[in-house]
Amino acid sequence: MKEKRKILIISTDEFEDSELTEPLNRLRDAGFRVDVAAPGKESIRGKHGTEVEVTHTLDDIDPARYDGLLLPGGKAPARLRKIPRVLRLVRDFMESGKPVAAICHGPQILLSADVLEGREATGYRAIAEELRRGGVHYLDQEVVVDGNLITSRHPGDLPAFIDAFLWALQRNAA
Repeated sequence: MKEKRKILIISTDEFEDSELTEPLNRLRDAGFRVDVAAPGKESIRGKHGTEVEVTHTLDDIDPARYDGLLLPGGKAPARLRKIPRVLRLVRDFMESGKPVAAICHGPQILLSADVLEGREATGYRAIAEELRRGGVHYLDQEVVVDGNLITSRHPGDLPAFIDAFLWALQRNAA
C-alpha cells in the first residue's frame, strides 16, 4: 500500500485558530497525513481557545519526509521566528522547492529565515511594511503564489489559500 503524502504544520501557542484548523482539516480530507510540530511536546492552544495535538517536537523533524510546509498566523510566528531550529527547517523546505504556505503573520518566519528577499508575497496588513523593508514585493491580494511559495493575508482568504496550497502540492507531485 502506498504511503500517504505528508504535510508539516509548524506552530505554537497563540496561533490564529482557523488558520491552523481549516487547512489541517482540508488537507486530511484530501488524503494527506498532517503532522503538527511545536517547540514542546504538549498540545498548543490558539488565540480563541482551540487546542491542537502536537505530533512532533521541532527537533524530531526531517524535512525530507514531508511534501510541504504550512505556517499559520496569529501571535505564534512572533515566537517561532526567534527559534534557530524553525528558521533552519523553513530554509530547508524553501531550498527543496517543496510548497511552503504562510498566512497572516506566518510570512514573518520566512522573513527571519532570509528566504523572502526578491519574492512576491502577501501577509497581514500590519506586517506589510516589514515585508517591504525585507525586500519583498508585497501584493495586497487574497493569495500570492511565487514559485513554491504561497502566501495569504488573513482568515477571510483561507479558501483561496488552501486551494492554492493543494494545487501546488498536486503540481509538485506530478
